[in-house]
Amino acid sequence: MTISLVARDAATGAFGMVISSSSPAVASRCLHLRARVGAVASQNVTNPALGPGLLDALEGGAGPADALAAVLADEPYPAYRQVTVVDAAGDVGVHSGANALGVFGSAVGDAAVAAGNLLAGPEVVQAMLDGYASSDAGMFEGRLLDGLRGALAAGGEAGPLRSAGLAVVEDVPWPVTDLRVDDADDPVGELARLLDLWLPQKAAYRTRALDPREAPSYGVPGDL
Repeated sequence: MTISLVARDAATGAFGMVISSSSPAVASRCLHLRARVGAVASQNVTNPALGPGLLDALEGGAGPADALAAVLADEPYPAYRQVTVVDAAGDVGVHSGANALGVFGSAVGDAAVAAGNLLAGPEVVQAMLDGYASSDAGMFEGRLLDGLRGALAAGGEAGPLRSAGLAVVEDVPWPVTDLRVDDADDPVGELARLLDLWLPQKAAYRTRALDPREAPSYGVPGDL
């Protein structure tokens, strides 16, 4: 039902995640980021509470493996959960329960981990990681999207995708990018369109929050 990639950008320390699913509104339940702390994907038969719990554990000083062990120890159905995490050191953790749906698996790279379930084939998660790692997109968001495109080119999910999301946190407490397609015939294509719309305006919205005196004047097209 879901394919995802969590990653830390070594150049900036930003955390990001891209995700897509045959279920609606996948990002609202499965995507969890915290600036300077980490990124978590909680998917499969999703328990959204696992994401904040893991981020709290990371912020408290635990590494990904210990954080996963602690959070899953309090989870009554760990065999049904698939969880991935990357922390501020670029270390990663993965849990895929034995009752994950269909063909499932994960692939670990440099400060990045891809995972999925109900996949068209086991090669999909490695293709997602490779698409991210080999991307020549200039911005972190573009590389994350290229990871998702790589997964789709390798077959993606066993069923049609209906939703997608992409988010990034940097050095401020809020997501500097947070794009979601909750239901569409081509959610990845729509996500790409939204990203093309967003990225030229991203820096201006950050500036507005930190010092509105430095922001472009109101009334400029696209400047809300």
